[in-house]
Amino acid sequence: MNICGCLVHVAPRYADAAAADMAARDGVEVHARSEDSRFVVVVEDTPQRMASEAIMDLHQIPGVVSLTLTYHHFEQLPESAARQPSMPAT
Repeated sequence: MNICGCLVHVAPRYADAAAADMAARDGVEVHARSEDSRFVVVVEDTPQRMASEAIMDLHQIPGVVSLTLTYHHFEQLPESAARQPSMPAT
């Protein structure tokens, strides 16, 4: 399991579209946005894609000026947990 905290700087005229694009991606959550178009984003592994691949894709969103990895947590999951999707709490 990878959890990555990132700071994404976007050109102001692209900020709304970039925010929507980031939020629509699996494993990506936009947590905050500043007035100068900087976003706090968390990226996690999904069953289909590693966080590192998702981060590389975020660089390609139109208007993204820079993306900086500011936090990284890695935890090796037991083999059985890594293969099974998590179930929502009830």
